[in-house]
Amino acid sequence: MSAAPPIFTLAELPRLGRARVIRVEGHDLAAERLLALGFTPGTEVGYERSAPFGGPLVVWTRGAMICLRPKEARRVIVEVIA
Repeated sequence: MSAAPPIFTLAELPRLGRARVIRVEGHDLAAERLLALGFTPGTEVGYERSAPFGGPLVVWTRGAMICLRPKEARRVIVEVIA
């Protein structure tokens, strides 16, 4: 029996590299917008770059690069892709 992959937030992606979306936390307009941008369960995301001093994070998903604030990125729960 294999262990479940570790779970992180999208804000932790710089040290992970690639991950798969598990869920978006919340049921407000911001969560709906994240889902509309393509952060749906099962979608692969990857780290592209980030701004210094805790600035926005740039990730790729579904062939597009998306820039997210750390506050928004912490709402997307991901698992590492081995």
